Amino acid sequence: MVVNQTVELVKRWGAYEAQHPGASIEDFCRYQLAQNVKPESYGTPKGDLRPDLNGQLVILLRRIGKFHIAYSNKALEGTGLDQMEEFGILVTIYNQKNPIKSEAIYNNIMELSSGSNMLIRLKKRGLVSEYDDEQDKRVKRLKLTAKGEATLLTAKEVVLKVARMMVNELTDEQKRLCIQLLSPIDRRFSGLFQKQRAKPFDEIYLENIG
Repeated sequence: MVVNQTVELVKRWGAYEAQHPGASIEDFCRYQLAQNVKPESYGTPKGDLRPDLNGQLVILLRRIGKFHIAYSNKALEGTGLDQMEEFGILVTIYNQKNPIKSEAIYNNIMELSSGSNMLIRLKKRGLVSEYDDEQDKRVKRLKLTAKGEATLLTAKEVVLKVARMMVNELTDEQKRLCIQLLSPIDRRFSGLFQKQRAKPFDEIYLENIG
């Protein structure tokens, strides 16, 4: 009996490793724990609109995201930043070492027009500067000013506090499991989103489901 269970576990590990190259034993154990969660049955009273399992997950993620944005914006008061999106733009400029303007905007999943308007406000407040690319004068690159770096470091402290507060109910292992399970979704759409922006939804749906 024990031998059979061991053989089955080794097979599961082999299948998991094939789908997740570079995964650790700890990753596999977290995955196995997630497989043991029993699905819940949700009845739908007549006349009510209830999401299916896919909808339940997406709605949960959206609600958590909204809570995070609301608390983050409140925490940023007095730091020199007005909203979480501004913090994201500054982080991108800081980490990517003077990125092209459009790259900084798209990296934060923003429309070019709204991202450009946000950068204009950040420049007026002396947090960001813009200059011509040496290779292509038509391209604009961004950099943080000294004031922008100082503001970013101040804001970082409160943003980390909000993140800690939001997931305080979870253990570190549970957090790692959530990251492991959801990261493939982020990687997939990070590579597709800009390419699919101009396409009709039916075509986008087929490309992602097929």
